[in-house]
Amino acid sequence: MAVEPSSEFNSAEAVVLGRYFTNLDRPVFALRNLPEVVKGALFSRYSRTEKSLRRVLLDEFINEPDSGFDALTTTGVDGDDMVAVRRAEEFYERVLVGYGDDSVAELAGAHVAVERTSTLAAKALEDSRIGISPLEKSTRYVRFDRPGRDGRFLYHRGPELAHPDYAPAADLLFETYSALIEPLTQAIRERFPIEGNETDRAWKAATRAKALDMLRGLLPAGTLTNLGLFGNGRAFEYLITKLAAHELYECRALATDLHRELSLVIPAFVKRALDERYGGPSAERLVRIRQGTARLAQRTGASESAPAVRLIEHDADAERKVVAAALFPNSDARWEALKGDPGEVLEALLADRANRRQRPPRALEHAQYTFEIVANFAAYRDLHRHRMLTQDRQLLGTALGFDVPPGLAELGMQERFVAAVERAASAHARMERDLGPAPAQYVVPLAYRVRWYFRVNLREIYHLCELRTTPQGHPDYRWIAQEMFRRVSEVHPRLAKYARFVDLGPGDELERRGSERRLDEKLSAIDRRVP
Repeated sequence: MAVEPSSEFNSAEAVVLGRYFTNLDRPVFALRNLPEVVKGALFSRYSRTEKSLRRVLLDEFINEPDSGFDALTTTGVDGDDMVAVRRAEEFYERVLVGYGDDSVAELAGAHVAVERTSTLAAKALEDSRIGISPLEKSTRYVRFDRPGRDGRFLYHRGPELAHPDYAPAADLLFETYSALIEPLTQAIRERFPIEGNETDRAWKAATRAKALDMLRGLLPAGTLTNLGLFGNGRAFEYLITKLAAHELYECRALATDLHRELSLVIPAFVKRALDERYGGPSAERLVRIRQGTARLAQRTGASESAPAVRLIEHDADAERKVVAAALFPNSDARWEALKGDPGEVLEALLADRANRRQRPPRALEHAQYTFEIVANFAAYRDLHRHRMLTQDRQLLGTALGFDVPPGLAELGMQERFVAAVERAASAHARMERDLGPAPAQYVVPLAYRVRWYFRVNLREIYHLCELRTTPQGHPDYRWIAQEMFRRVSEVHPRLAKYARFVDLGPGDELERRGSERRLDEKLSAIDRRVP
């Protein structure tokens, strides 16, 4: 079958790529005919490049002689590649019809790329906690000021955002971001010169990451990003239904796009997502729930708030529950009869942990905590990735104030940063009045604070706080993770003390320096192994 070339690829490239993607000219597409190892490597590379996923596959896999791509993709392949897919779909169709077991849909999965979607919509796509694994373009490693093919900055410009204040405010944010990157990078390099045991690559990567970290607060929530999603059919079905009910027009359009592309690779598992019997009524119900709770919710008029981490609820009986849960699998007694010395039991459970990758046992899930957090939206965007907890946020706005990165003032760059952010706040006020609070979110810079909650168990506290307090982490989310751990330690010191890999120190001034050095060491070790 002939493949029509897209504007991005010439005819020869389109013929090659047509085998591996469901389309070559739309921003939502699915992957096919690729081994799992290729897809995993492809999505990993995707999060740290400005290229589209299809271009990454072409440039860095297909056309890279050392990638071994030909050997991986030609072994055991003959005939029409989609015949096997159709046969599998027919089989699963019979199972679904015959047994009505939704869990069967978890046996089929798909990789999907979603490109040129807003940061707001990306949060909606990533909000599914179970069954979908997302990976998003990084604000730490990738510049976001590269213009699109039309020469304009890359932010969402849907018809629902036809407002005279939107584009000027968004353009000023991007212009400021772009103008500050190079002088800020140079200033950082002067402050942190290359060291004797450091490669030029590692030094440049660490200093550039520092500059991009400091400036990410200028990016509006409408900034376009790229995502890779892997999920099973059941999770995708529900995601599509939820998106169809979303308050943002962009997300409702994504529901249609995802459904169309996934119907080409796992049709049996997403066919009910938007149908008249199941998906449609479910989406309508979600809309009714949102509208009904919105009418009942109290509105107090939020005022500026400093960043804060509040522990608003915890279980005073958590220690006893953790002890009982730890003893239960090895006992024949009823739950209420399970008693032991907490010190001895916790020592047996946790005393020998040698590093943070040695996960604490499931018994710790019986200790629950609820936090209310106020921090900038960029930090929320980082912590939103943690899925083994319950979380939700309020609408992004400007009432809670914004954060200016420490260090900008001494470099003489704070004034431009603040001016662009405050111009966006003025635009937001008028957009909120004219368009409503949901669409007005698009113009709000990531520097503005938002309020959200986490309901999280102690096992995830160990994981989140040990991971997010490492010295190379961004200072904003490091502080949140440190404060969460401090609050838990205050109410449950004995349960918390075994989280030995939580770093409560100040962190590294040049956060990525140590990580980039370790990356060089790993690359050198690989090079030494290659004959």
